[in-house]
Amino acid sequence: MMADFLPGLSLFSLALTFGAFQVGLWCQKKTRSPICNPILIGAALVIIVLLLTGIDPETYTEGTTGLSWLLTPATICLAVPMHRQLKALKKNLPAIFVGVFAGTITSLAVVFGLCRLLTLDRTIAVSLLPKSITTAIGMVLSEENGGIASLTNVVILLTGIIGNLMGTTFCKLFRLSDPVSRGVALGTASHLIGTAKATEIDPLSGAVSSLSLVIAGILTVLLFPLVCNFV
Repeated sequence: MMADFLPGLSLFSLALTFGAFQVGLWCQKKTRSPICNPILIGAALVIIVLLLTGIDPETYTEGTTGLSWLLTPATICLAVPMHRQLKALKKNLPAIFVGVFAGTITSLAVVFGLCRLLTLDRTIAVSLLPKSITTAIGMVLSEENGGIASLTNVVILLTGIIGNLMGTTFCKLFRLSDPVSRGVALGTASHLIGTAKATEIDPLSGAVSSLSLVIAGILTVLLFPLVCNFV
């Protein structure tokens, strides 16, 4: 009965999404722990509610279509911090490009190698390859090359969350203290969610991360079909 009634409520899916995210933010502020990631907590709460109410995930997804449309303009808004740090970005552009190129090649090579090692079929491999770019690009690349867009979406989300949670730890581990190097690492490896963490660390890191995820997206679009030929 509840499963039939709740989806009919106006904006139920949106209310659930925003409510779950707000709970995640509250937990993060209270605990101040990197483990309490708002996106991770929000996703877990949404899943729990759907399971308890028996609401079909497709019904929930249909109600959040408007949020999906905002992915592209949200990505474009990253131009704002880039503009504010334009001088520094121009100065470090060669280093940024080399770093992003190396990171993109490494990401594709590692996923390709693991898929071969684990003897995963082509469909799964293609779905996993674009893990480090934004969903707006990654899902399209995956679907057009025979992958599963929904699986790609999950992998991209998990990659971003892990980058957000562990990014600063890895930067300390590999002694990446320079804001430019931190921005390149987070933006290339964990796209928008990693960029959010880079922005928290330092405005310059956030701007570099924004530029890095854009360059990484373009490079992946160019290299992805070539890699798929060998999968």
